[in-house]
Amino acid sequence: MNPILEHNRRAWDERAAAGQRFARPATEAEFADPMKTLDGPGWLGDVSGRRILCLGAGGGRHGPLLASLGAVVTVVDISPAMLKLDNELADARGLRLETVEASIDDLGALPDAEFEIILQPVSTCYVPDIHLAYREAARVMKPDGIYASRHKQPTSLQTGLAPSPSGFCLNEPYYLNGPLSPPREAGPHRESGTMEFLHRWGDLLGGLCRAGFVLEDVLEPKFGDPSAKPGTFEYRGHYLAPYIQFKARRTDSPAPPQEKLWSPEA
Repeated sequence: MNPILEHNRRAWDERAAAGQRFARPATEAEFADPMKTLDGPGWLGDVSGRRILCLGAGGGRHGPLLASLGAVVTVVDISPAMLKLDNELADARGLRLETVEASIDDLGALPDAEFEIILQPVSTCYVPDIHLAYREAARVMKPDGIYASRHKQPTSLQTGLAPSPSGFCLNEPYYLNGPLSPPREAGPHRESGTMEFLHRWGDLLGGLCRAGFVLEDVLEPKFGDPSAKPGTFEYRGHYLAPYIQFKARRTDSPAPPQEKLWSPEA
């Protein structure tokens, strides 16, 4: 058993049992307008009848909400406790969906070219090699399919929640081998108890293109509030954008290999 994956499986099982952030099922208000929660930018269009993979998305939100709109949904997550929330909510509402316990970088249980849409909330930070996750997403997606994903920005992972007297400090190197140090302050910028990895922009963007996707849109969801109290997630978000969202489209084949750029590791 991969010790990193096993660590994060246990961590998310515990977060689900405690009902922590991102481990709470969708509310009645969210079911009243599912696409407001799922697709603020309007990237996905009509999802009825479409085969959709909710990748790294257990917790009882994305899958049941899409199923309520008539989508043919598969939810993949590493945590059985998170998937249990999806199944329980689907059963309670009479919805149909499939759940698969797997890591986002190893989707061997899923066939090639199966899905028209992949919807992936923040989850790439929990695997050490984002290229493997992108490669698997490309493999299971139909040509011309839409891949909508959200990721933690590298600088956000380098920086603590509370500012110092001189401003926010970089506590982690950009060229980091191995997992991040545990967060110094508890807060929604990091999921306490999990093992997280910083993926650089060359991996986040270049890796996506090299896997066989073309970018169509990029957004930075706003979580900042200049009037918020220092030390809060909202105050920090006014200075450091925590997330980045990509809309990408699957090409007919992976992009050709490119010359490797110089990096300190090389």
